[in-house]
Amino acid sequence: MPQSGGGFVQGYNGQARVDSDSMLIVGQHLSQHTNDKQEVIPALEALEELPDTIGTVHGLLADTGYFSASNVKQCEKHTIVPYICTHREKHNRWLDKRLAGEPLEGPPDGADTVELMKYRLQTDAGHEIYAKRKSTVEPVCGVIKSVMGFRQFLLRGVESAQGEWDLVCLAYNLKKLHALQA
Repeated sequence: MPQSGGGFVQGYNGQARVDSDSMLIVGQHLSQHTNDKQEVIPALEALEELPDTIGTVHGLLADTGYFSASNVKQCEKHTIVPYICTHREKHNRWLDKRLAGEPLEGPPDGADTVELMKYRLQTDAGHEIYAKRKSTVEPVCGVIKSVMGFRQFLLRGVESAQGEWDLVCLAYNLKKLHALQA
């Protein structure tokens, strides 16, 4: 992976798919991609392989690092509603617009999947759903880093690091399951 000061460092990008209700990790993988845009397709393919007893995936909540038109189309292809932020916005900008009385414009006629998703994210329901992202996956990453103390991989090689990431995610789930039983 490229280093900010130049050169490269052996590094990995750990990805976790988290259920927004239970906050359990339902899938994970590791890559050497520096960009999260390339992680949506492997995640969607893995979600399709989950057993039916776990439930059905209805939507994908992701931050702007995962946005691309092809990722939005891939979500729709997998019959998953995408809620992927398209750009960084200042906090509460949508609320300022609402308080100013600006009406929400509908999607343009003949809107493509990206335009429809942008419109969906501007609606009250879209904001409510997307707001779950920061209270779902962010706390999971925080627990893994701060509570469990996992800040770097100790093993070398993609296969070994993937095994380490599997164990970290499993340990998180065991900790969460124990908390849910209490």
